[in-house]
Amino acid sequence: MKHHAKGAFDVKLQPLEAYNKSEGAGLGRMSIDKQFHGDLDASSQGEMLYAGNSKDTGGYVAVERVTGTLQGRRGGFSLQHNATRTPGEAHLNIIVVPGSGTDELAGLSGTLKIIIAEGGKHYYEFEYELAG
Repeated sequence: MKHHAKGAFDVKLQPLEAYNKSEGAGLGRMSIDKQFHGDLDASSQGEMLYAGNSKDTGGYVAVERVTGTLQGRRGGFSLQHNATRTPGEAHLNIIVVPGSGTDELAGLSGTLKIIIAEGGKHYYEFEYELAG
């Protein structure tokens, strides 16, 4: 049975030392710290790797570990991101890493959508299932 959760979240990204520092590589790394509100009352920490030389084009991959409660169920799970952007078009895919759910979130699967409202406020919509 599919469940739906939604709410807002705050995110803090901090630059980390890049492995490839070659001029023109356009590669970087960031730490991710989030606080989710609403149906998902949780915090997360993770890392992002990104590539691109402008604000209009590029891509990133990231993994973050989420810990807290999802509609009253306590536990943790990991999210895996992959995204690309070209002028006027963005693709973002965020899934629950299979087998990463713990405690009352064991068997969790699903996809998370991020919405960035005008003014920069971040929201999520999470469609998920729990095995068992």
